[in-house]
Amino acid sequence: MRTHAAIAAVLTAGTLAAVTAVPAQGAEYSSVLKVRGIQYDAPGPDSNKCSSGNTREEYPTVKNYSSTTTVNLKGYVVKDAAENRFTFPANHYLQPGDYVKLRGGNGTDSDAKNVVYRDNCNFMWNNDKDTIYLYKPSGTRADVHSYTKSKNDRDGNGYITYH
Repeated sequence: MRTHAAIAAVLTAGTLAAVTAVPAQGAEYSSVLKVRGIQYDAPGPDSNKCSSGNTREEYPTVKNYSSTTTVNLKGYVVKDAAENRFTFPANHYLQPGDYVKLRGGNGTDSDAKNVVYRDNCNFMWNNDKDTIYLYKPSGTRADVHSYTKSKNDRDGNGYITYH
């Protein structure tokens, strides 16, 4: 009888561990903001020169999936696996269904054009694999996705869609 109870306890613990272990690329969080996709490999040869480079062509797209709630991005954080991060420093409102592209390089942020610039000409996203994290201002994770070029980018155009 004790043997069956011990086996049942081990199976229950193993099942619980299997149920609670969720890979980063499959995790879902209770947030209306999610990473819709990422242009992780800018078209053309990589150049991080601010005047003539193509870092502005690398960007994640963050979308407001709510049908009723407007979200202010101020304080939200986007980061990669190497801890490179960008915190939205100013008010930027996403209406329900709206999105924003977080571009590298310098430029003028625009609600109307759905763009925010990191004001940093260095590339943030790796061309072979990386992880994209989105955090709420409270520090709670809003979304996360991992990608591998060979596994997730079937057409080879440097863009992957998630939601």
